Amino acid sequence: MTNRTEHYVEEALKGIQNPVLHKSLAGLQERLGKGALAAYQNLPEGPALRHVAHDMRMSDILHLDVLLETLTERIQQQGGHVYFASDARAAVQYCIDVAAQNGVKRVVKGKSMVSEEIGLNSALEAEGIEVTETDLGEYIIQLAQEHPSHIIAPAIHKTREDVGHLFSQKLGIPFTSDPPTLTRAARKALREKFLNADMGISGCNLACAQSGHITILSNEGNIRMASTLPRVHIAIMGMERVAATLDEHQVLLRLLSRGAAAQKMAGYVSYIGGPRQPNQLDGPDAFHLVILDNGRSRILKDPEFREMLCCIRCGGCLNVCPVYARIGGHAYGYAYSGPVGAVVTPLLIGINRASDLCQGETLCGACRDVCPVHIDIPRMLLALRAKLADGDVTWNVRRKSRVEKASFMLWSWLMTHPRLYEMFLGLAAAGQKMIPSKIENGMILKLPGPFGGWTQSRDLRPLAKSRFVRSYRQGGHDASEPSE
Repeated sequence: MTNRTEHYVEEALKGIQNPVLHKSLAGLQERLGKGALAAYQNLPEGPALRHVAHDMRMSDILHLDVLLETLTERIQQQGGHVYFASDARAAVQYCIDVAAQNGVKRVVKGKSMVSEEIGLNSALEAEGIEVTETDLGEYIIQLAQEHPSHIIAPAIHKTREDVGHLFSQKLGIPFTSDPPTLTRAARKALREKFLNADMGISGCNLACAQSGHITILSNEGNIRMASTLPRVHIAIMGMERVAATLDEHQVLLRLLSRGAAAQKMAGYVSYIGGPRQPNQLDGPDAFHLVILDNGRSRILKDPEFREMLCCIRCGGCLNVCPVYARIGGHAYGYAYSGPVGAVVTPLLIGINRASDLCQGETLCGACRDVCPVHIDIPRMLLALRAKLADGDVTWNVRRKSRVEKASFMLWSWLMTHPRLYEMFLGLAAAGQKMIPSKIENGMILKLPGPFGGWTQSRDLRPLAKSRFVRSYRQGGHDASEPSE
């Protein structure tokens, strides 16, 4: 997809000014965010299962080479093809080549964030191939020529009236805002696409090395149609999305459903390990699994960030994040939004390039509390900020602001020298009197020069005439009185 991370600030401001978006996201977070936390409490093993899952994921990440080799061997034994794509361009080209070899003209797709990451739709369309998203939310977004704003609710920013007008324009039906009627219209349009498709494309929620299969979750059933009706099926998975054993796979699957939608299990769970066998009535003639690196190996090599590869893309962190609730998913400008996007996107496309994402989060820890595998996202957000502050050769990070770094170093030095610190506060207290017509109701409304950013959205209390420590030593009680 087109990368617009550099526009984070302006897109975030648009989201902040969108009351419809706020209402939709508030409802989603009320249902799914709180629902996921309750679902963990109701696990037979209790919420501690999330910590067990975290250890499983970390172990799998450290043994990815063995697990991916085993997964490949099992799928090939079952008649499937496996391709390791080093980057987005290689993955896209492989899909184009498979389509050309099979005379593909029409493609139906299940929801896949990895395909959004590599910009697959536009690449196939450039080759003259018709691509249709079949998840209802993704279908709406495709008709609107937009990108998803949520991992599991891609059209959450659309009202039923928006969808009604869109379907009236694109599908030629009379305007209606009735959800069942709109759903029937989409079903009718998509059924024709399913029946005439030459190739189906899907993502992969999890893979299992032991059994040699991938697992795809859906609540609509569309992915089963995309993976069984067309004669060719391509599944694309990030290289980290593999579990060692069926027991681990089962634990992760249960937690994924709870984290994503507060469900015990998704409505449709599909296990796919290869093409249709001679004794099977349904399934494709050819199955291809594309395993994507695209920067993941680099994350794996870094002990500070490899924990992020534990993520199973449930979207749970989006359902509790206060920042995401105010700005929405489009502000992040990439396939992954919310707290997960604030960490993953800088690591994939460049920390400097996506610096605003990791600096825009609150570090409140809600994402860690709701994560089904208990990933410490706040820790990694702080690590990214540290690299922006100090620079980092390994990740090719340049300091974002030398002035800011020098200012904080000076402040740190002053804090360790009490007499100089008190002298500085005295000068600052005197200097604040020189701010012309900027103090109102006892508060500073605007600081001068480069400090003005601090007061763009907040007021600042003036420094007191007498500092607390001095007043305390003297037994006084006027430390809280502001200077005039």
